[in-house]
Amino acid sequence: MGIPARRSGAGGIGVVAVGADTLSDRAAQMREALLKSQSITDNMVSILGSFDHRLSALETAMRPTQLRTHAIRRAHENIDKTLKAAEVILSQFDLSRQLLFADTDFYASVKLFFLCVCLQAEAKILKGPHEDLESYLQAIEQLRNNVQFFSNNRSFKSSDGVLNHTNNLLAKAISKLEEEFKQLLLSYNKPVEPERLFECLPNSMRPSESPGHSTGKIPSSNSHHDNQNNTSENSAYTTPALIPPRILPLLHDLALQMVQAGNQQQLQKTYRDIRSVVLEESLRKLGVEKLSKDDVQKMQWEILEAKIGNWIHYMRIAVKLLFAGERKVCDQIFEGFDPLVDQCFAEVTAGSVAVLLSFGDAIAKSKRSPEKLFVLLDMYEIMRELHSEIEALFRGKACTEIRDSALGLTKRLAQTAQETFGDFEEAVEKDATKTAVADGTVHPLTSYVINYVKFLFDYQSTLKQLFQEFENKDDSNSQLAAVTMRIMQALQTNLDGKSKQYRDTSLTHLFLMNNIHYMVRSVRRSEAKDLLGDDWVQRHRRVVQQHANQYKRIAWAKILQCLSVQGLTSSGGGSSVGADGGNSSGVSRAIVKDRLKTFNVQFEELHQRQSQWTVPDTELRESLRLAVAEVLLPAYRSFIKRFGPLVENGKNPQKYIRYTPEDLEHMLGEFFEGKTLNEPKR
Repeated sequence: MGIPARRSGAGGIGVVAVGADTLSDRAAQMREALLKSQSITDNMVSILGSFDHRLSALETAMRPTQLRTHAIRRAHENIDKTLKAAEVILSQFDLSRQLLFADTDFYASVKLFFLCVCLQAEAKILKGPHEDLESYLQAIEQLRNNVQFFSNNRSFKSSDGVLNHTNNLLAKAISKLEEEFKQLLLSYNKPVEPERLFECLPNSMRPSESPGHSTGKIPSSNSHHDNQNNTSENSAYTTPALIPPRILPLLHDLALQMVQAGNQQQLQKTYRDIRSVVLEESLRKLGVEKLSKDDVQKMQWEILEAKIGNWIHYMRIAVKLLFAGERKVCDQIFEGFDPLVDQCFAEVTAGSVAVLLSFGDAIAKSKRSPEKLFVLLDMYEIMRELHSEIEALFRGKACTEIRDSALGLTKRLAQTAQETFGDFEEAVEKDATKTAVADGTVHPLTSYVINYVKFLFDYQSTLKQLFQEFENKDDSNSQLAAVTMRIMQALQTNLDGKSKQYRDTSLTHLFLMNNIHYMVRSVRRSEAKDLLGDDWVQRHRRVVQQHANQYKRIAWAKILQCLSVQGLTSSGGGSSVGADGGNSSGVSRAIVKDRLKTFNVQFEELHQRQSQWTVPDTELRESLRLAVAEVLLPAYRSFIKRFGPLVENGKNPQKYIRYTPEDLEHMLGEFFEGKTLNEPKR
């Protein structure tokens, strides 16, 4: 017959009393039948003898008020012991089954006993888990024991009705657990504020001001050395507690019951829906944006560069703090359910990871340009730096797709960086800038390329790793050296072309001298010297000297001809002087005057023009002036000494001998200053 949900009143008390009397009579018969196990018989008598007291306590438990009294708690403890003992005793009653089955009153009493247990558990289930989760979970365990008992003893009349009732009650209990699990998670679903995340960073990485939504206040990460320092301070990262530690055991117990009840999918969905939103909102508050390739392509470079720098920090914060914190939460809530813990972690973080990696992908797939190389290397560095942590956090089969996505981005960044490197070398050689530097100074292309190369050497270890990604060669130093030499050669080739724009050949050589000297000096003062070697440096220093000599020869050859003895003789009449200063018919006074006049004009033109030319390196400038002075001044002194008297004895000698050697030396000191000067007085 069916089992009612509750029983109360006098009728129920009568059944309990009759059951107790019947059990007392049966106890005497059992003692005679069970000679095989005296110890078990004694235990049975003790248990049966205590039924009156226990059932009396259970009667109180079934009262409508359902008050939790001290008597009910004691009955609960005794019932647990009785359940286990009854199982053992009944399993030993195989020899007496006929005797026992002959009288259904005994089994009716046992059935009633388990029904009382069920009713006590039902009272706790109806109250819900919120007030006393421990007692609630104990009630569920009691119901499961009841199900197991009646499933193993199908011979009981109406056992199916008991099982159905108990299973329905269990389903209701698990439903309440699901709701409690959800509400508990929702109680701690606030996103992590940026200020709290910054407090978990190493001191050197904390912004001076808390940026909130602003993206411009996070420390810059465009320096390779910053990345290295941050790596060394990895131990200073403090993983935040995303859910209070005291709550995690409760969530674990709730999750355990849901898994045991077969509600694993609902558990996953609830956890994913709540926790994924928390992570995504935390990143949004930090400043993370979802940007497409088109969005990236439309941005001004300065804005994009700042966003890339911030993205690098977002990646660190996400992996080292947010994802690490979420992993701890998952590991503790789903402890013991290995496939489930990885699956839940993957589902919760998938959206956040996708947003972060999508920006990196957009950069890697955007149009290449030389200025992007360094940010590409920065992004490549951070992905390599975080690789081991990503592998550890996103372990397991469920996280395979996330791991593959991160590794894929690393490879795409490396590929794009390498292609950009190649583009840069080609762009240097083919740079078609028509703007010539009028003063022959260092061309903007030269300073740009050299600074570019110097920055590259800040990324030596990264570049070596980059080369190894695509070429199976151990000597990455030689690869970097070869690339650097090709860039330098491409620059020289381009400079040679640009030098041909000058009409004045001497300025052509001054331009090449300045630019190659800048290259040599920069290499000598940087790490590039170790790769390019002394041979490269010495070879290019000789090239600088060759251009200096060519400048001197071309710029000053004509004026030096004015001071030459050759051509001073004249076949016509007129005064003349000898080589020793005396009168001589071999030298024409008119020619001497003409020579001095021409010298004055040419020197003044050179002074006017070349004072506007520039030799930016102080040492090179002084060296070049000295080289000119060493040729010009001795020749001028000699000429004035030998032929000056002829002019000085005539009219207006200052018109021809305008400068002393000291005047010339002073004026040479104004050459290559890059300034516009007033013409000297005539």
